[in-house]
Amino acid sequence: MERRRLAGVSGPGEPGSGYAVGGRLVLPSAHVAGPAGTRVEVSPLGGSGTVGGSVVWCGTPAGRDDAALVLVDDDPHWQAPAAPVRWGRLVTDRPGTGCETWGVPDVAQREDRTVEAAQLRAELNPGTGFVGNQYVMDLLQHPPQWSSDGTSPWGGMSGAAVFADLLLVGVVASDRAYSGGGQLNVVPAYVLHHDPAFRTALAQHGPGADHGLEAVELQHLTDPAQGTDRSTQLPSPAALLEARYQTVPFDGREDLLGELRAWCARGGFGAWLLLGPGGQGKTRLAHHLAADLAADHWAVLWPKASASADQLAGVRHVARPLLVVLDYAETRTEQLAALVEAAAEHPGATPLKLLLLARTGGDWWRQAATATRLAGDRLATAPIRLLTPLENDPADRADRYRDAARALATALPRVAGMAGHDWTTSAACLPPLPDQDAYGNALTLHMAALADLLDTAEPPTTVATGDQQCDAALRGAADVEDRLLDHESRYWRQSAAVLGLTPGLSPATLETALAAAHLVGAADREQADRLWQRLPALADQTRDRRNQVTTWLATLYPPTTTPLPWGALQPDRLTERHVGRFLNADPTLADRLLQDADHAQTVRLLTVYSRAAAHPVFQDRLDTQLTDLCTRNPQLSAQIIITATHTDHPAPLAAALNITISDPATPTTALTTLCDQLPRSSQRLAATASHLMQTLADRYRVLVQADPNAHLPGLAMALNNLAVWLKEVNRGEESLAAIEEATRYYRVLAEASPDAHLSVLAASLNNLAVRLGEVGRREEALAAVQEAVRYYRVLVEADPDAHLLDLAKALNSLAIWLGEAGQREEGLAAGDEAVKINRTLAEADPNDHLPALAASLTNLAIRLGEVGRGEEGLAALEEAVKINRTLVEASPNAHLPDLAKALDNLAVRLGEEGRREEGLAAIEEAVRINRGLAETNPMAFEAALRQSLEVAAWFEALGQ
Repeated sequence: MERRRLAGVSGPGEPGSGYAVGGRLVLPSAHVAGPAGTRVEVSPLGGSGTVGGSVVWCGTPAGRDDAALVLVDDDPHWQAPAAPVRWGRLVTDRPGTGCETWGVPDVAQREDRTVEAAQLRAELNPGTGFVGNQYVMDLLQHPPQWSSDGTSPWGGMSGAAVFADLLLVGVVASDRAYSGGGQLNVVPAYVLHHDPAFRTALAQHGPGADHGLEAVELQHLTDPAQGTDRSTQLPSPAALLEARYQTVPFDGREDLLGELRAWCARGGFGAWLLLGPGGQGKTRLAHHLAADLAADHWAVLWPKASASADQLAGVRHVARPLLVVLDYAETRTEQLAALVEAAAEHPGATPLKLLLLARTGGDWWRQAATATRLAGDRLATAPIRLLTPLENDPADRADRYRDAARALATALPRVAGMAGHDWTTSAACLPPLPDQDAYGNALTLHMAALADLLDTAEPPTTVATGDQQCDAALRGAADVEDRLLDHESRYWRQSAAVLGLTPGLSPATLETALAAAHLVGAADREQADRLWQRLPALADQTRDRRNQVTTWLATLYPPTTTPLPWGALQPDRLTERHVGRFLNADPTLADRLLQDADHAQTVRLLTVYSRAAAHPVFQDRLDTQLTDLCTRNPQLSAQIIITATHTDHPAPLAAALNITISDPATPTTALTTLCDQLPRSSQRLAATASHLMQTLADRYRVLVQADPNAHLPGLAMALNNLAVWLKEVNRGEESLAAIEEATRYYRVLAEASPDAHLSVLAASLNNLAVRLGEVGRREEALAAVQEAVRYYRVLVEADPDAHLLDLAKALNSLAIWLGEAGQREEGLAAGDEAVKINRTLAEADPNDHLPALAASLTNLAIRLGEVGRGEEGLAALEEAVKINRTLVEASPNAHLPDLAKALDNLAVRLGEEGRREEGLAAIEEAVRINRGLAETNPMAFEAALRQSLEVAAWFEALGQ
């Protein structure tokens, strides 16, 4: 709470308290202020004098909306708050939420003295008063001594604002009956916001109309950079382009919004991955959806990047419908894992939806979705949607450009120093938008409109783009970032002059510092100072001078959280272009910044560098420079791999890895380390990984000739890995050759040391069987899996806990290959043994092993059918369906596809047994499931839907 917002309010009722919520609006109680139109007196605490005001909205005195809004007269005694309040509501049922209130209760007043305030601490327990839509404050201090008969010591507190840390959550209404002065009744803010007339009054008379109700218990997890307050003055024109402000009203994508709203309406947990290049509109779309849901009483959370897993675990307690938006999800996989864990513990009675925004999918998403069993359960069926350009029609683009220019012209007076120009007239006089496809990107279109408007007030001369100079009249979509940076640089220079940094430091030095700050960042002011010491022009300055540079950056772009020393230049494309221009002019800048850089700074540098290199204006020059930087610093291989799997422009990073791998001077130990750093699977790095494994295998072949005992395990491992990665790049024959050779070496190793190598030999034989089967060498595949089963039996005898599951998997494979070979009784025996093992494992740990039991039952059913035991096969399939239904109840996202597949199999078997009606019911259910899955994720589930439809057509033919 802010002390200077407190006020006493006197109306036709008893005197009470009030709180300035923004502009000239004060929030008191209805029973103090009186009905709409009533004149009241407002006395700011600590201020001079009293000002008049009129009630512009009033709830029901003594009712559950006992509050009012007073519009204070335009009076010099009134000092409007700098910003509107932030409103909040409780979203969990957890007791003990701390809160406070300030007011002017009777117990604090003394005769012949000025009005005195009292500050009370309390707790809110959501369950108390919830039936009547009321909060109750349990005061933490002992109730005061009060001798006035029939009155409350808290008289005068009516209308006092109640805050839970930073959020206004309600208004004190009265002393609670029978509490002995220990409790106060509170009108919740959500009750007030539910009234359209209240929201209208806020919109008409005070700033903050765009503020929804924030989640009290999640407020410290919220990213302040996603706040949507449109009332505050903005420091620079570029801020108008930030998605959170929605300066240009959102338009279009109605079909996708409809799908997202329907997804939210389905209840339960759900995840959705929304992909698109920078500026395509992902964040704007998410903000629009969030605003729609907030208006429908949802809680919305944009987690800040520094939120820990322990903090995010609190999401599991949320009892309101909740949308969590994770922007830049490709760089925040640890937070994604924490949110998935929280979702697993969420009771599921209310919707919990996770909307992920990323520039690219691929490797990072596959890794995140398979990192844990929980992740697989909850992310397996997540829809993945790629945003296409919004403005494809040139005629529509021209209209959108005009709309954007008008909206930006209306908002430009909010920018410091921009109020004196007639922007509306400028917007009306802008020339037509050039017909260029690049303007199909929403951000490019908006940047062009803003740059054109700014040019009417301060025409630029030339703008550097790489090595080129572009005349103002010839600028197009490719240069809008440079034009905006030209205007932004005026803001930088003005701020530097105000702080006294110039002329002592040149504009070039300061802009280099700005580029360095955005390229590597800093965790705190100490790390910021170490960063400045890596820049020659600042290294010899005093600490005070370097601190001034940090302060300048914080003034330009304030940090969203402490202890970060500065924030970010937005949108990202401006940062990337600014950094790219400096790297293009001075490639050694990145080398200097890497000195003493920690892991986070290094990954940030590589990420921003790669994104800057993707800008076409640099014509691949930055690609070459980034590749050279990485090859000069092979010790960064771990960070290079991480960045390559997350960035939307990995080519220069992969090129650097390939150069390092090919270099004969690279030590084998370094190649082995690189191998260990690779992810288990990666489409982006599959070719690079294959190259690495082949190089390692070649190196180990030479080493084995000199010392086979020491290096044969390394050669076998390299060949095994080579087989895996060659399969990733569809080089099946070479993959088979590699796994055959690896298996030969593992056999030699296992004969010499079975304890150390028998398990890897068995695994290698399993892999070999798969590869042999893929090329049609079925007899050899059967022999390989039979040998693997023999070894697993030996291993299980020694350590059943470690190897029983592996034996079950191998037996399932064996059952399939025996069936293929016509050895049906033997296949049935193997399948039956696999089921028995999986049943034992599932009894001990159903969460981990029920899916495997269901799969092995399906396999067993096929084997039973092959030997004419159809009824038993049907029973196995029915049990598999039953298990999958149980799994779906716990985690529908993970197991609905398995249930649909099991229903497919059950329907076919029922049809074969002449039980057409039951089979038809099963396949109709399978079609419904697969149709729903295909609607949300067509690429993943259209094939399954086609299969179910084919079975349904077969049933229709049976009926005819």
